[in-house]
Amino acid sequence: MKPPIIVALDTTTAEEAVRLARLVADHVAGFKVGLGLLHGPGPGVVGAVARIGPVFADAKLHDIPSQVERAARRLGEYGARWVSAHAAGGTEMLEAAAAGVSAGARGAPAGVLAITVLTSLDEPATAAAFGRSPGELVARLARLAAQAGAEGVVCSPRELGVVAEVAPGVIRVTPGIRPDGEASDDQRRVASPREALERGADYLVVGRPITAAGDPAAAARSLAEALS
Repeated sequence: MKPPIIVALDTTTAEEAVRLARLVADHVAGFKVGLGLLHGPGPGVVGAVARIGPVFADAKLHDIPSQVERAARRLGEYGARWVSAHAAGGTEMLEAAAAGVSAGARGAPAGVLAITVLTSLDEPATAAAFGRSPGELVARLARLAAQAGAEGVVCSPRELGVVAEVAPGVIRVTPGIRPDGEASDDQRRVASPREALERGADYLVVGRPITAAGDPAAAARSLAEALS
C-alpha cells in the first residue's frame, strides 16, 4: 500500500505536471489535476498523468445534470479515477456525475468525490454566504452526497469527524494539509498530515509542500515516511 497522499499538480503546463508526477510516483497514491490544467492545456492532461498513477480530476462540476453527466463521462474516458462535483448541485446532479464517470471509464474503477465546503472558507465566510458554520454545511452536504451514490467527499480536516458520523461509508479526501511550520497560503481550515489521518482522512491532498520543494521527490518521500 502506498502512502495515502494525492499530489496536487497545480502547474501551468502539461509537461511540468507529467514531470512532477514521474518524480514523486513511487511515494504517493495518486495525483490531482485541477482547474488550471483542465482549462489550460486541457483534459488530455488527465490521460497523460493517468498513465503514471490514479488521477483525481478536480473539475468541480456544478451545472444541470445533463451537462455534468457529459463532462464526467468525458473525464472518465480520459482515465480519471475520481471526478469532483459540488455537493451543492443536489442529488440528481451528483447521480448524473456518478453515472457519467462510470460510463466513461468502461468498467475501470471510477467514482465521484463530492465537494462540501472549500478549505479557503472560514466560519465568518460561510456565515455570511450561507448563514451556517462550516460543520453544519458539511454535515448536510456529506449526507446528501452519500445518498446520491458519491464514492467520497472532499472536506477540510476539521470536519472529518462530522463526515464519519453522518456518512460513514464514503471515503474522505482532505485538502488543506500543511506540515508543521508551513505557511497556510490561501487555505483557512488546515491541519498537519498526521493530525488529518488521526481525524479519519483516507487521502491527503498535498500541493505546494511537495511541488514547490527544491527536491519534490525527497519532499514526497519524507512525508510518506512520516506517515508510515
